[in-house]
Amino acid sequence: MIGYLRGKIIEVSSDSALLDVQGVGYEVHASSNTLVDLQSLLGKDIIVWVHTHVREDALTLFGFHSKDEKNLFLSLLKVNGVGPKMALSILSGGRPNQIQEMIEAGNAKALSGLPKVGKKTAEQIILTLKGKLVSIEETVKSKSEAHTQITSALLNLGYKSQNVDQFVASLPTDMSLEEGVRKGLQTLSGSLA
Repeated sequence: MIGYLRGKIIEVSSDSALLDVQGVGYEVHASSNTLVDLQSLLGKDIIVWVHTHVREDALTLFGFHSKDEKNLFLSLLKVNGVGPKMALSILSGGRPNQIQEMIEAGNAKALSGLPKVGKKTAEQIILTLKGKLVSIEETVKSKSEAHTQITSALLNLGYKSQNVDQFVASLPTDMSLEEGVRKGLQTLSGSLA
């Protein structure tokens, strides 16, 4: 399965983006939040986190600008009655941390205000996921010390926070500071603030 794609955003439509990866164009369906983020990165080299959904008659790629959004999408797929398209609609209704807070608070009313979510679906989401989502704070804390140092070094060199975070998230957890900074310079050249 495809975990992520690195390439240039060529085009963004109302429900998908076209990503050029070494001359091959991948159509990636995404939430409206991700599409807005990708629109601002047209023509730039970026990483898009991907979930490959396979059915008998189709192979569809779902893309995410952040790993948190991808993780929440995968969690939503575990909920009875929530498929990939509905999960994308839910993610279009707010940022991952906002949706996660609604779930953890058991706020069915707020969840049912999200696109395509009725009262029963909201209750099912809470029942299935409450207390089972990895919080974004825990994800940040689990970053290795080297990742934190690599991030700091690249930010101090003038690279944009969004590009640095995306690059560092793609690195193995055992990456050394020196190797991480060297790879960062190669990958991020041309994306200075």
